[in-house]
Amino acid sequence: MNIHQTLATELDLPAYLLGALMLIVVMIFHGVLLLQIAKRYEVRSYLLLAEKKFASVSICFYISVFLLFMTHIVEIVIWGFALYLFKLLPNLGDSILFAGSTYTAMGFMEDILPNGWKMLAVIIAFSGMFAFAWTASAMISMTKNFRQAYTRMHMEKLKISSDIIDRFH
Repeated sequence: MNIHQTLATELDLPAYLLGALMLIVVMIFHGVLLLQIAKRYEVRSYLLLAEKKFASVSICFYISVFLLFMTHIVEIVIWGFALYLFKLLPNLGDSILFAGSTYTAMGFMEDILPNGWKMLAVIIAFSGMFAFAWTASAMISMTKNFRQAYTRMHMEKLKISSDIIDRFH
């Protein structure tokens, strides 16, 4: 091995290159899906609120949260496929499991990446942290309509006029 290969391996340069590319791919994927889910929830929940279908807003919210969860699962699989396609791990199952372990920052698997690729685990973890933070911020904004539907549904049960609620919003 020449000095350039040794230096590249010691500095994990291949991991940074693949990691940066995959981070961009995963964040674009995440952003597109997150914005679609949040936009569709917001439009649908406003319509349901206008129709006074408060329970349906809750169902719509929980379906949206499930879709956000599935977005993260798909991102773990994307990372797993990348690890497998670059032959960094011996089989697809281990690749996806390792990606999930690092993406969630749970770290329940030991580091099984070959030398020169160790930093990739940190980049996968960063992508998970970024994605979870982004998802959390979207969910916080989504809860506005969810809370409004919940409050209005209970106000109706208590036979309290929604005009009272509207004065405080």
